[in-house]
Amino acid sequence: MFFFRKPAQPGLSVSEAVEAASRGDLLLIDVREAGELAATGKAAGALHIPLMRLSDKADRRHPEFDPRLKDATRIAVYCASGGRSARARKLLLGLGYPEVHNLGGLGHWARAGGRIERA
Repeated sequence: MFFFRKPAQPGLSVSEAVEAASRGDLLLIDVREAGELAATGKAAGALHIPLMRLSDKADRRHPEFDPRLKDATRIAVYCASGGRSARARKLLLGLGYPEVHNLGGLGHWARAGGRIERA
């Protein structure tokens, strides 16, 4: 007999994320390195916090905590293809952020109609 578990939270499609971000209902975080942003830009309105710095910047107890995350309850992360953003999602959930979604890569954002801005 097989038992299938429901996900802990319902998924958020990239199209839904584009709409939520445009309403201000979702905090976007780009976890790529600075050189990648310079080459390709970033999702409009996204914060840039490289994955290697995220544990310090997102931990409310750390002296380098980024105050822009203070009231974040609904977050979406992305990178170039989805690997780093999967690790970022796991890290943020571990730090107690209640709702974190992995959008995959910046290309997914653009294909769903999300705006790209210069970094």
